[in-house]
Amino acid sequence: MHTSPASPLLQLRDLQIAYGQIQAVKGIDLELFEGELVSLIGANGAGKTTTLNAIAGTLNSSGGELIYRGESIVSLPTHKRLRAGIALVPEGRGIFTRLTVEENLRMGAYTRNDQEGIEADLDNVYRMLPRVKERLAQVAGTLSGGEQQMVAIGRALLSRPKLLLLDEPSMGLAPLIVEKIFEVIQTVQKQGVTILLVEQNANLALGFSSRAYVMESGKISLSGSGEDLLKDPKVRAAYLGE
Repeated sequence: MHTSPASPLLQLRDLQIAYGQIQAVKGIDLELFEGELVSLIGANGAGKTTTLNAIAGTLNSSGGELIYRGESIVSLPTHKRLRAGIALVPEGRGIFTRLTVEENLRMGAYTRNDQEGIEADLDNVYRMLPRVKERLAQVAGTLSGGEQQMVAIGRALLSRPKLLLLDEPSMGLAPLIVEKIFEVIQTVQKQGVTILLVEQNANLALGFSSRAYVMESGKISLSGSGEDLLKDPKVRAAYLGE
């Protein structure tokens, strides 16, 4: 199915998500075009992770629409969304700590059976993440936080995503490692993957993003180019510590 360049890769229309009686996401609209890096920033508990989980299908939405490549995916199960090209790197990385690095990476390709393509994608990941390549035989649980984050991104890339959802990739990592992770994210984008990024470090996220949305208590309060939001006094006061 081909979409014209003008139509969004992903569209959320009035998306609502509830945990029991608690409305966590209160009807948001958001769109992503092919090849963009868009970030979603906001305080803890604003509903950002919930939104990513609803797009990936690990959480059900309670109302509104999720349109991916022109079709509704609201009732599509998680594994089918993965097959359709939506991959999530969850907060806390979610790697298999008892498996080796290589086993973790190969888990990302479990929906695929094109052996040659998988090996080519592994080579691509090794080129992009040389630190990961050096540690293929190591048990993933023994890696540093930054290395685990790289493994988590590498694993997601093995599913050949069209849309990569990244939840707090810099969390708990040293500034130098964060810089490295963001270089990797940029490389992934340059390879044609569309990225939706949830990131606590608003300064960094906005600097890298073509566009961004600000989320406050379950609603989108602001949106614009990364550059414009970096200059916005409200954003500076609330998220850039000014």
